[in-house]
Amino acid sequence: MSSAGIIIVGNEILSGKVADTNSHYLCKELRALGVDVERVAVIPDVIDTIAAEVRSQSAAFDHVFTSGGVGPTHDDVTLDGVAKAFGVDLVLNEALAARIERAQGSRPNESQLKMAKIPAGAMLVDAGDLWLPVVIVKNVHVFPGIPGLLQKKFESVKERFRGIPFKLRRVYLSRRESEIAEVLNRVLAEFPEVLMGSYPRTGREDFFVMVTLESRDDAYLQRSLDVLLERLPEGSIQRVE
Repeated sequence: MSSAGIIIVGNEILSGKVADTNSHYLCKELRALGVDVERVAVIPDVIDTIAAEVRSQSAAFDHVFTSGGVGPTHDDVTLDGVAKAFGVDLVLNEALAARIERAQGSRPNESQLKMAKIPAGAMLVDAGDLWLPVVIVKNVHVFPGIPGLLQKKFESVKERFRGIPFKLRRVYLSRRESEIAEVLNRVLAEFPEVLMGSYPRTGREDFFVMVTLESRDDAYLQRSLDVLLERLPEGSIQRVE
């Protein structure tokens, strides 16, 4: 079972100008691969802050994923921060510079060459048909902030992280959380290895509570689900997925 941390870099996220969808996407995809995401940090475009967070997460988790700050402008400093985290220099990668030149059909200017500077010793992994590869420094994987690009890049490398995925079952109930809490507690006491969540709704949905059960052991999960369904109040189950 592997662990992961996610670092979202960008003043635009912290100021509310742009909504972060990348952490949600990564959490969902990593969960499906069997990776436990244990931390999501949203930090500004500050080299020292990036370096400190990268250093901390790299030491704590098996995998780290960064999003944002890899473009050609002054505030794109994620790779500077990653380099500082590991005490290495940013160096011009000639192969990347050549890719940029081929992609645009002309010699890159200084701003464009900024995107070809990576931490010394970094590994490059081709990302499908995208000209810019995924940059990997130790256990840190550097992704762009543009959601479409991040998703394409992650899709191209995600099999590197596959473990034993979680199985998930959802139970939708017509009773309020306070009416079923005791049942949930008893079931969890009998099946302590199941990850149980209870999520009340207050809107116009056709249910009051969604209960989730998760486990990597399919048979164990099914047993806990069977016990839960048996003990819930009669007529309270809307549907099971």
